[in-house]
Amino acid sequence: MGDIFDVSGKVAVITGGGGVLCSEMSKALAARGAKVAVLDLNEKAAQAVADAIVAENGTAMALAVNVLDRASLETARDEVLKAFGTVDILINGAGGNKPEATASGSMSFFDIPPEAIQWVFNLNIIGTILPTQVFGKVMADKGEGVIINMSSMAAFRPLTRTVAYSAAKAGVSNFTQWMAVHFAQNYSPNIRVNALAPGFFLTNQNEYLLIDKATGQRTERGQKIIDHTPVGRYGVPSDLIGTLLWLVSDASKFVNGVVVPVDGAFSAYSGV
Repeated sequence: MGDIFDVSGKVAVITGGGGVLCSEMSKALAARGAKVAVLDLNEKAAQAVADAIVAENGTAMALAVNVLDRASLETARDEVLKAFGTVDILINGAGGNKPEATASGSMSFFDIPPEAIQWVFNLNIIGTILPTQVFGKVMADKGEGVIINMSSMAAFRPLTRTVAYSAAKAGVSNFTQWMAVHFAQNYSPNIRVNALAPGFFLTNQNEYLLIDKATGQRTERGQKIIDHTPVGRYGVPSDLIGTLLWLVSDASKFVNGVVVPVDGAFSAYSGV
């Protein structure tokens, strides 16, 4: 059978590649022989990831990209094609939340600014759809490829406070299923679209909710999460890698249109 998890020689484009989770994905794919284009709004963060990959004898390039700007994405696509010749894997990792779109003791649901909600929806929904249009077209033209979106536990079970984020990630899950069918029926059954749904991982976007800045200890909300996560801890970025490698390789070539939880059994636990 050979190595059905082999990704060597594949070209992977990763949006949000300078972030906590996607930087780990970038490095993991590069360590297994993929050529990686690290895309991020923060060019310095993207370059740091690419430099770390090259330092380990991997192949990577960094590009400053705004996932809400089609022209920015098209410029990045052209640079990737010029350097690497094609796109085999797209990971739509750009996304996140913001305090202003989160209900809290200091921000009533009734007072959340619509522009804050729109910001979260745009980043997570449009920031997934636009890169899929731009880089997915390369896959459609050649008839093969793999797209991985980033959903969330919040898409399965709406979380208190994160009103905009939960709804936006539910939209990402729905888009994942829609696009899987659309690509297979209209372009090629060899283009697959799936999503990862991480449980609770500490990131720059959620740390303010889970860790008390003054004490460094878990907040009340953070402790509730741990109490409802049977493995008893937050996820760490490396916890996503095994599932990612499965989804982007031939090991999952009959898996399409699914959203895979990586959550320490959070979604399986009823609390009793």
